[in-house]
Amino acid sequence: MSHRILVFYGSYRSDRLGERLARFLIEGLQQRGEDVEFIDAKAIGLPMLDRMYKEYPAGSAPEALERLAGKIRQADAFVFVTGEYNWGVQPGLKNLTDHFLEEWFWRPAAIASYSFGRLAGTRSSYAWHNTLSEMGMVVISSTLTVGPIRDTLDEEGKPLGEGGAALQRVFPSFADDLAWWTDAAKAQRARKAPPY
Repeated sequence: MSHRILVFYGSYRSDRLGERLARFLIEGLQQRGEDVEFIDAKAIGLPMLDRMYKEYPAGSAPEALERLAGKIRQADAFVFVTGEYNWGVQPGLKNLTDHFLEEWFWRPAAIASYSFGRLAGTRSSYAWHNTLSEMGMVVISSTLTVGPIRDTLDEEGKPLGEGGAALQRVFPSFADDLAWWTDAAKAQRARKAPPY
C-alpha cells in the first residue's frame, strides 16, 4: 500500500542546488510506489513566524497556512531536504516547520542533507534530528548526506560519478527504513489513539 510522503525543501537562494536532491528523492520514492508531494518553503512563502497555525481562531488562519496544515495532517511521513548554513539549518525550512506543532505528531521523518563541500550538510542533519524529535516526529536512523552536490547529482537529480553511484547504493536502505517506520506508525495509530 502506498504511503503519502511530503518532501520538504527550504532554500531561498536564487541558485538552489538542493532541488537536485529533492528531485532524486521524489523520483526514487515514486518508483517504489509512494504518493509523494514536494513542499517548497520558498514557493509557499510563509512570513517570519509571528503566530503558529494553532494560535489562530478556527477558520481564520491564512489560506496558505490552512492548506499546508491539512497536507501535513494527511501525510504518513516526511522527508526534510536540508542544506547547511554556517553549521546550522536553513532559516526558510526552519521557519516553515515552526508554524506547526501538533500537525507533525506521531509520524516518521527522514533527513537528507547536502552541501557544496565534502561534509555534505551533516552538521545541519544533526541539528534537524533534535528539532524534529522535539516537534513530535520519530526521526529514522538512516540519513542521506550528499556532497559535493554538484559532483553527485545533475540539475535533474540524476546521479553523477562515484558520488552518485554511492547515493544510489544507499537510497534503498534509507527508503526501506522510512517505509518500515511509516507502516509501524500507521498501524499503531489505527490500534490506539495517541496519548496527546
